[in-house]
Amino acid sequence: METIGFIFICIGILFNLFGCIGLIRLPDVYNRLQSATKCVTLGTCSILVGVIFYYGFNGAGFKAIIAIPLLFFAATVAAHALVKGAYIFGVKLGNKSVKDDYEDVPKS
Repeated sequence: METIGFIFICIGILFNLFGCIGLIRLPDVYNRLQSATKCVTLGTCSILVGVIFYYGFNGAGFKAIIAIPLLFFAATVAAHALVKGAYIFGVKLGNKSVKDDYEDVPKS
C-alpha cells in the first residue's frame, strides 16, 4: 500500500509542477486560472489520495478524506468566481484566444 501511496504522491507532484509551469507560460488570466484549478484539483487531490494509501485510515487519512471534496468544490467554484469577476471588470482575453463565450451575456 505504501508503494501505491508513493505513486499517487509523485503523480500529484507532477500535476502541481505542470500547473505552476502553466501559471508562468500561459498568456492571460483566464488560461492561468484554468491551469491553477487543474493543479489544485488533480495535483493536490492526488497527493491526498496518496496520503490515504500511505498512512491508512488514521488521523492523517481521515483529514485527507475530508480535504479532498472541500478542495475539489472550493477550487472550482473560486476559479469560476474569479474568471467571472475578471470578465466583468474588463480584463481582456489573450491575443491567441479564439472565442469569447461571454460576449453576448450582459455584464451584471
